[in-house]
Amino acid sequence: MSEPLSDPVSPRQASRKDWIGLAVLVIPVVLMSMDMTVLYFALPFLSASLEPSATQQLWIVDIYAFMLAGLLITMGTLGDHIGRRLLLMLGAVVFGGASLAAAYAGSAELLIAARAVLGIAGAVLAPSTLALIRNIFHDPTERRTAIAIWTAGLSGGAALGPIVSGLLLEKFWWGSVFLINIPVMALILLLSPLLLPEYRAPRPGRFDLLGAALSLGTVLPVIYGIKELANDGFAWKYAAITAAGVVVGVLFYLRQRSAANPLIDLSLFRDRGFSASIGVNLVALFAMVGFLLFSTQWIQLVYGLSPLEAGLWTLPAPVAVAVTTSIAAVLAKSIRPGYIIGVGMVVSTAGFVIMTQLRADSNLAVAVTGATVISAGVGMAIPLTADLIVSAAPPERVGAASALPETSNQLGGALGVAILGSIGSAVYTRDVSDATAGLPHQAADAAQGSLGGAAEVAKHLPDRASEPLLQVAGEAFTRGMNISAVVAGAVMLVGAAGAALLMRHVTTPAGAPAAAAPSAAEPAPAPSPE
Repeated sequence: MSEPLSDPVSPRQASRKDWIGLAVLVIPVVLMSMDMTVLYFALPFLSASLEPSATQQLWIVDIYAFMLAGLLITMGTLGDHIGRRLLLMLGAVVFGGASLAAAYAGSAELLIAARAVLGIAGAVLAPSTLALIRNIFHDPTERRTAIAIWTAGLSGGAALGPIVSGLLLEKFWWGSVFLINIPVMALILLLSPLLLPEYRAPRPGRFDLLGAALSLGTVLPVIYGIKELANDGFAWKYAAITAAGVVVGVLFYLRQRSAANPLIDLSLFRDRGFSASIGVNLVALFAMVGFLLFSTQWIQLVYGLSPLEAGLWTLPAPVAVAVTTSIAAVLAKSIRPGYIIGVGMVVSTAGFVIMTQLRADSNLAVAVTGATVISAGVGMAIPLTADLIVSAAPPERVGAASALPETSNQLGGALGVAILGSIGSAVYTRDVSDATAGLPHQAADAAQGSLGGAAEVAKHLPDRASEPLLQVAGEAFTRGMNISAVVAGAVMLVGAAGAALLMRHVTTPAGAPAAAAPSAAEPAPAPSPE
């Protein structure tokens, strides 16, 4: 039976200053998340300006997420060593500077470099904010509420990115999508010393540089290889890169077992709440991220909305996340987290069931409702898993532990895009092949490759040929969505059963149900001198 660590018997209640400080912690997470999607509309404009090659264009989009995922664990541990508030402020400086460089980049190479530095800064911001929430909010109920707000910011930022980008590009040039970061980062630098406490581990030991290198060498090639396999289909080169990352991962594991001061305390995985929570994150993001990319494309390319209109119709999903995270925080006062998480994943499964009923000529409400229900269910699960993860870690290791939820999110999302995307692509290519038989070879390849390719080819065909192609392509894409929804729903349902089973004895840090084992008291964190 797991015995989650809890705060002292009478934990200090958060003050008004603490709740205002939470806003300072959520804002950078919103921006960090926005930068994952802010280029969706800006890409055609910057491509016309900088004229990047196809490979450079991919790296402009992807390098941010790669660096973010690869360095989360390292940066979380660094915060334990040098101070979490200090690291947050350093991240704000770097994020603001890199945003300025990206906005005025005069070449594709400079923009790629700036986006890479933005990813490094993002890896600094995410674990620093979550770790500081753990330091500020000692009462478990208040901490769950704070983490729910943090989660809503993370989800909302990804949804706001395309919308903010679309609005800015109506009046300004493509660099404006980066400039909006700078005043916000300046505000964080101004308010952090006033509102946020400093915390660093009292005896952190030597920083594990080898472990940090192995961590980067594990996550970066695995996510890169999986993403390229999803984009281009199976290729030995990308399979080898992924396998190399797995091999380095084994070396990383061995290093963590033997190091005097490892980046990750592997003994934490013996806590069932901790290890099962990481598994839930992986499964939930696999299904949600892997599938919601389909729904965005369906709204734009099958239903026919403009990108900005499509972005606005995705807003119900993050709103649903905000609502269900709050509900989960309230329910956790009296219900064990495994059951709440399991119910949330069942709700998401219901969303996937709705998506299996989607057709090419369906009403927009079907797609929006399905996507919203999927997101709402995940919103019930993720804040509780984050709370269990950071609560299980001792105060001096919270920074490293705080990096693990986002790392599992990134890995789960990459796997979802690769596997579910491959399933949908295979169905699409099979079903659209007959309709492209009479096209020139290059046009047929483009139309068979993706729905976007078919839409582009159709622009250059006469009406009598373009309309049938678009109809067949839309129907083929939707059938691929339906089958991917079945797979994602099945994975989510298995995850729900696993969460309820594996976490049935896990209590929240508040140690609620009477039948639960008594929780071990966690010593109050000893803040370092400010």
